[in-house]
Amino acid sequence: MAKKPGTNPKGEFAFFNVVYEDGSQRSNRRVPAELLGGLDGDEPARSFIMEQDREIAEKSGRPPLAIRAFHILIEA
Repeated sequence: MAKKPGTNPKGEFAFFNVVYEDGSQRSNRRVPAELLGGLDGDEPARSFIMEQDREIAEKSGRPPLAIRAFHILIEA
């Protein structure tokens, strides 16, 4: 069943595009907004995404890809 409009809290997640060493790209990777900012900037997002990638790779039986670059799309 669909949610009512306006029931999703704003500001909980930031979305990132991630480019991997093999040239592939994944869009709209969600990262909790509470991890961002401060002295470390967006670097905690890289760690969070790398952990997600490790979990996905473990389930798929393939090694995780190395991240070449990532950038924030939007903080939602």
